[in-house]
Amino acid sequence: MKNKTVIVTGASTGIGKAIARLFIEKGSNVVMNSSNEENLKATFAEFGSPKNAIMVAGDISKKQVGTAIVEKAIEQFKTVDVLVNNAGVFEPKPFMDVEDEDLDKFIDVNLKGTFFTSQAAVKQMLTQGGGSIINIGTVLVDHAIAGFPATAAVSSKGAIHAFTRQLAAEFGKDNIKVNTIAPGIIRSPLQGKMGVEDADSLAGLHLLNRIGEPEEIAEATYYLAAADFVTGETINIAGGHTVGHAI
Repeated sequence: MKNKTVIVTGASTGIGKAIARLFIEKGSNVVMNSSNEENLKATFAEFGSPKNAIMVAGDISKKQVGTAIVEKAIEQFKTVDVLVNNAGVFEPKPFMDVEDEDLDKFIDVNLKGTFFTSQAAVKQMLTQGGGSIINIGTVLVDHAIAGFPATAAVSSKGAIHAFTRQLAAEFGKDNIKVNTIAPGIIRSPLQGKMGVEDADSLAGLHLLNRIGEPEEIAEATYYLAAADFVTGETINIAGGHTVGHAI
């Protein structure tokens, strides 16, 4: 992946930050995006303001932001080899309490953001003979938890899983690979935003009896970015979360 151009949305914290860091360390040209410009600048500075990375702040729920990210990547690095659609929102809310604005938020950021940023990237990938798109879903699409009411959020992530398969089918002949990573419980700021004070208390949801680390999602992302014969797949990085239960 050295000198390949990699776009990472939601790159300022958590999983996205770990993904961006790994690709930068591996010598890829990385375009880091976040809706929070202050956090993005802080992360970029923490990385040592690397010469093989640039920042593009903006909310990917707005179609023009996804287009701008891709255009900046082409302007700076000439290609778009990998798009990691990591930016997203996720929080629990009881089904009966979900309002229009709640569902709109999840659909706009999670589905539309992924959809239209991918559209901009595919346009470029078609001109250069291929590329790779990696979406971030969730194991909850295939393994729901009764005590975690998140129908609105999970529905939007389920759409991403379906989007992955269909896009892989449509553009396989063009050498564009499209895959999803479905994380289990990962140590990240997202847990705190959802009201989980001790993320390690959820370790029992995984057969390995621990939660995952952002770097483990980054490693899986790096594998898929370089894989030439994998497409349309949803890969669970979840410590056995979807396989069974410990009692």
